[in-house]
Amino acid sequence: MIKTVQPLFLLILTTFYSFGQLKKVPIGQRSSENNALTLELTHRNQYYKSVTASDKDVYEPAINSPKSVTFSQDGSKYYIQSLEGCETVVFDAKTHKKIKGIAHKFNAGNKQLFKNNEYTLFDYVFPEDRSNPNFFSGKPVEACLSANGDWLFVTYYRRSYDANAQLPSALCVIDTEKDEIVRVIPTAPLPKMIAASSDGKYVAVTHWGDNTVGVLDVSSNDPFQFNYVKLLEVDKRVTLVYDTTEIIDRDNNCSNCLRGTTFTPDSKYLLIGRMGGNGGLAIFRMSNFSKVGSVAGLKPNIRHILVDTEYIYMSVNKTGYVDKVKWGDVRYHFNPEEIKTITVKPDKSVFVGTGARTIAMDPKSEYTFAAVNNESKIVVIRNSDWKVVTEINADSYPVGLAVSPDGKQLIATAQGKGNQGGNSVMVYSIQKQ
Repeated sequence: MIKTVQPLFLLILTTFYSFGQLKKVPIGQRSSENNALTLELTHRNQYYKSVTASDKDVYEPAINSPKSVTFSQDGSKYYIQSLEGCETVVFDAKTHKKIKGIAHKFNAGNKQLFKNNEYTLFDYVFPEDRSNPNFFSGKPVEACLSANGDWLFVTYYRRSYDANAQLPSALCVIDTEKDEIVRVIPTAPLPKMIAASSDGKYVAVTHWGDNTVGVLDVSSNDPFQFNYVKLLEVDKRVTLVYDTTEIIDRDNNCSNCLRGTTFTPDSKYLLIGRMGGNGGLAIFRMSNFSKVGSVAGLKPNIRHILVDTEYIYMSVNKTGYVDKVKWGDVRYHFNPEEIKTITVKPDKSVFVGTGARTIAMDPKSEYTFAAVNNESKIVVIRNSDWKVVTEINADSYPVGLAVSPDGKQLIATAQGKGNQGGNSVMVYSIQKQ
């Protein structure tokens, strides 16, 4: 007997393939025609197809759920955070060949990486029955370079034994000359974004898990002298007590879901984005670590933040916009005697596609690039008039972006979603007209 396919099933199937955007982009694909800038996919390292049609399309098993990418300060190499691989993968920026894999696995053999065997910070505690809390594999998420480029700081989403990411996690410090881990430092639960001040004094570690931000003094030349000086709270710190027999969705159970993190160019202020909760930005004054206030009136679900001397730039994940607001309009309202919430509307807003994740800017601040996760593409915005000038397809579900220091290359990571797509690091050439 032949069964007919029900219309509802067809609708679901059609929706899955059209919205899911399971793309594998061919080497050589170029962005849409325009008179400003062209992107071309010139190389890829991926972990989904072992036999390829191009020697520029390289099968690399180390690319396992790649989350973010960071160029070295001189642009000679770049670092990929392979989340599920528990590894930072280092590539040559000219040949795009793998230089090294840095494993985030800790046991008795490398316990010297933990200063005085430290495993927690401030008043955070571990369960009494947890023996050897520093024996774990770390899942690398985001990274930032120190101001002088000597150190790469990498956050761990969680320690491998902490299924619900409710215990203190950690970050590592990588020597960028040797590409080796030289120290592991505890963090609060579920650190994601991390940023360094341009004056070389501080690194801010933003904890998605409990509405806090740890501030590290990194002014020493010795990483074992790096130390926490403040734990900032965005609104109110959350106490985490989850049943360990039940798996909790920590991507959504995260209160304010703190994500975007950046220092102003003069290192005087720290900006933190609330991806959840009441949304908007929280701003702290670095001279005394005091809270300046909050910025409301912005679109909800802010994911990534950049700032220069003129504007704050924000990607808005769910609705798919990239907005900018004048930094002067925000700073004008600061009052050292009063913590206040100010309302500021975006100065400019442009739609790029739903799932706007990481944004990155070229060295001359002429263009802003956006990874559009749900629609599997990279979109380019011209900063002078805040208009989209071109876009190009990406392998499914791009999340991370970085522009090379010379402005000639864009690296994008595709992490995947629900065991679909991802496991790809794409290299695009940037050709300005």
